[in-house]
Parts: sequence; structure tokens; C-alpha cells
Amino acid sequence: MAIRLEPITEDNYIEAFHLQLAEGQEKFVSHPIRSLAQAYIYRNQCQPFGIYSGGKMVGYVMVIYDYDIPEYDIWHMMIDRTYQGCGYAQNALNKCLEYIGMKPFGDSNRVVLTCSKENSAALHIYKKAGFSFTGQQDEEELEMVLYL
Repeated sequence: MAIRLEPITEDNYIEAFHLQLAEGQEKFVSHPIRSLAQAYIYRNQCQPFGIYSGGKMVGYVMVIYDYDIPEYDIWHMMIDRTYQGCGYAQNALNKCLEYIGMKPFGDSNRVVLTCSKENSAALHIYKKAGFSFTGQQDEEELEMVLYL
């Protein structure tokens, strides 16, 4: 399945607003509306993307660079409930890592994300991509890291 990441712009942000999580997933990930508000605040160090299959936005993800550490962070990755279980998340994660590998904001090989310890599907995807636990935890969120 061919997927691509397209930057969120004035032409496609409404598509992101229409993405829906499956029931019960609201506790795992923020909706793109909240994420896009954060992207506006951090606009000099992040890139929000729509995850596309063909001409349809099937998900959303944001890549942000933390200049203080320095590291890349993957925030708010979500696949619309209609398209879950089709392999889009794994492919989108790989596309994010390719994007980060181009070092668009700074020179770091460290990629960090957090995931609810109850979100077994996401944890499986991240482990499969090579992420490992750092031992850091913020409430129910486990920190994971990958070095490119």
C-alpha cells in the first residue's frame, strides 16, 4: 500500500478536522484540532502532516524538533477509525522516520515518542519499527526512543 505524508496547509486542514478515532481511543491521542493549535505555537520547529492513501487523508501525525535536547519527537499519530488495521500506521511511521532522517530542523539522530501503556496496538507498531523504552514515564505515557 502506497501512502504519503502531505504537510497540513490551508488547503487540507479541514480534512484533518474530520478524522475520527475509534471508540475509547480519545484517552490515547489528541485530536488533530488540538495538535494543529500546538503546531501553530511551535511553527518554527514542527511539521504537521496528513497521512494519505490515494487522494484520501486516512490519518494525521506531527513531527517536532526539540532544540533544547536536541531530538525529534513524533506527536499525535492517529489513523481514522475507518482505516485502522490496514497497515497505515506502520507505513506512516516509516515515512516520518524518512522525513526525520533528512534532518529538516536540526542535526539529531534521536527520535522520541510517548505511548500509553494501555495502547497495545501502538506499542506493537513502535517496537516493530525499532523503538525501545527509555525507562521514563509520565503518568500513563511510556517514553520510547529510536536512534537513526
